[in-house]
Amino acid sequence: MSKRKQIAIYGKGGIGKSTTTSNLSAALSDLGYSVMQVGCDPKNDSTNTLRKGKPIPTVMDTVRSGSNDLDNLIFEGYNGVYCVEAGGPEPGVGCAGRGIIAAIELLDNNGIIDNYDPDIVIYDVLGDVVCGGFAMPIRQGIAEQVYTVTSSDYMAIYAVNNLFKGILKYSGSGGALLGGIIGNSIGKLSHRDMINDFSEKTETNVIEFIPRSTTVTMCELDGVTTIEGAPDSQQAEVYRQLARNVIANKEAYIPKPFEAQDLADWASSWVSNLIKEEKIAQEGIQSNGGGV
Repeated sequence: MSKRKQIAIYGKGGIGKSTTTSNLSAALSDLGYSVMQVGCDPKNDSTNTLRKGKPIPTVMDTVRSGSNDLDNLIFEGYNGVYCVEAGGPEPGVGCAGRGIIAAIELLDNNGIIDNYDPDIVIYDVLGDVVCGGFAMPIRQGIAEQVYTVTSSDYMAIYAVNNLFKGILKYSGSGGALLGGIIGNSIGKLSHRDMINDFSEKTETNVIEFIPRSTTVTMCELDGVTTIEGAPDSQQAEVYRQLARNVIANKEAYIPKPFEAQDLADWASSWVSNLIKEEKIAQEGIQSNGGGV
């Protein structure tokens, strides 16, 4: 690649953001790209499945120890993916967002990323942009594109809408713009329709839908990504398609987020659709005599 591609992936906690990010990194590496994944979550678990469940020391741990051996911040994972965990403050002390700022600045100021020269750097970031630290990849334009992972759950979409407000706020001062929405854990047609409608209303784009799958669960229980643990599965091919879409994507959206009440009204408008779909499903079960 002639120019390094830097992206940030946001999402509400528990939405499958790190699962999606790690499978994306693994898929990109299989496509021949050199990838670095930087976990920006104080839980330090972004890269676990890239390293068969083995945790790694964090940037903040290294800073607190007073060590000058900054090369020990980068660890190799699946298929050569470079793994970094920013870490955070000691439990009960300090702000996790400040930890992310310190970690990213240390990596940048010491030229550590340049030394490894990856084709793609992916920042895996919590979806709450209220804290300035978590907004850093957007605010300072560290990432050229932002993606957000969401399900059709209201609180997940609420978090995405807040992220859109952050992108909009910094869009006029060199901040990162939106590359697209990744719909995750999609089990019903209505889930897809809701996310598509939200995307249309906020003038953004959905780059991929990832279905709900027990394959992902089984691979994670085994400490690996789906790309590594079930490479021939349909789910692995979905992640590969996501990787191809991200590489090809040149779009940069300035989203138009909902105001709080408008978002609530939009969500309420979908209740009747969900009730209708559930009723049809129940009628189908009953017509089959309750069988599966």
